[in-house]
Amino acid sequence: MTKKKMTVREAALHIIEMIDKQQSYSNLLLNQIIQREKITGPDVGLLTELVYGTIQRKLTLDYYLKPFLRKQPDQWVRNLLRLSIYQMVYLDKIPDRAILFEAVEIAKRRSSKGISSFVNGILRQIQRQGVPSFHSIDDPLERLSVETSHPLWLVQRWNKQFGWTKTKEMCQYNLLPPTQTARVNRMRTTKEKVIPLLEEEGFDVQPSPIIPEAIRILRGNIAHSKVYRNGLVSIQDESSMVVAYALELSPHLAVLDACAAPGGKTGHIAEKLQGTGKVTALDLHPHKIKLINKSAERLQLRNVKAKVMDSRYSSEILQPGSFDRVLVDAPCSGFGVLRRKPDIKYSKTIQDITSLSQVQQKILKESAKAVKQGGLLIYSTCTVDKEENIGTVNEFLRQQENFEAHPIHVPESLTHLVEPQANTIQILPQDFGGDGFFIAAFKKKSE
Repeated sequence: MTKKKMTVREAALHIIEMIDKQQSYSNLLLNQIIQREKITGPDVGLLTELVYGTIQRKLTLDYYLKPFLRKQPDQWVRNLLRLSIYQMVYLDKIPDRAILFEAVEIAKRRSSKGISSFVNGILRQIQRQGVPSFHSIDDPLERLSVETSHPLWLVQRWNKQFGWTKTKEMCQYNLLPPTQTARVNRMRTTKEKVIPLLEEEGFDVQPSPIIPEAIRILRGNIAHSKVYRNGLVSIQDESSMVVAYALELSPHLAVLDACAAPGGKTGHIAEKLQGTGKVTALDLHPHKIKLINKSAERLQLRNVKAKVMDSRYSSEILQPGSFDRVLVDAPCSGFGVLRRKPDIKYSKTIQDITSLSQVQQKILKESAKAVKQGGLLIYSTCTVDKEENIGTVNEFLRQQENFEAHPIHVPESLTHLVEPQANTIQILPQDFGGDGFFIAAFKKKSE
């Protein structure tokens, strides 16, 4: 007997449950279910909206739900209610009767008549009475936490690190869907040639005002384009592209990308070397090395060599002082990419930040051994946390007397964000709509 195909809302509930149970990443699960259930056309957009919207607003939805719950339901029932309330409050085009009908049908298929009556009763109450206002929350940080669905400890931490205005802007900006951006492979084409090709395929595209080789895709997923398949572009966030500028690349350099997967920065570095020199890309996992190689092959880059290696112990294998440039794009909390991976904000803790800082220090210390005298070491993260960023930089410079802070090179459009005293740049999501990103530059002193 063939298995009945999931409805879009059943698929959304399934993904949300899997994220809860397995701490799986929403973007990976979403793609898996779209392929497995053969979801196509507008349903892909709706499923994406339901999953990301419900996860992104989870704390807000729980606040809306709380006055109507006299008992704590099973987790799947709570997720079904969150999913339904998200549609009722945030999606104008779906009538309430359709939302209620679908929720009750899912509850019937999943459980007893009692559960479907419970779901129906809660949703009808909310439909009649409306959701509670945020005005009853006196503390402004707690109100911001609930209103923008960021854990209170994180809002309090950012408020100490960045102040109220930047924290509020960042929390609000994190609720907006990110714009897809791509890097044009200037080894093989130009932005001026790529934009019309994409427009012919039906994409709405504009040049990036931030990065010279970047474009912004306003409509459509460029991963499905011929232009992408033919290796003329790579999907990469504009903030992430700044890293290749900080490396101050010129032809024939030897570059080490110490934490390379999935290979976006590796490809950018190889392109900026104009096919010369050598880019050695390391990652701990063999399947991620395959991704890097596949990407280099698609882009027709011959100067990339990917190796399975744990960067915490790379000096046991790599020749000391053998690279002109070393990039450590370190594992981090990921608080700069909450628009793409909203589940991160609920799973990470202060303890995670402390333990990640220790890992970052170890990788930096180890990778520093590979830098030639007079060479550059670049440290980057996709987070906004100051302990992981400035804290790691200061500790590295304290321990490594043969390195000094180096003036950071960035595209002209971003020079106003550089901290000149620290030789670092901290990009926040609200700065230009890119990911939150941090970059620091160090130079190895000549003896």
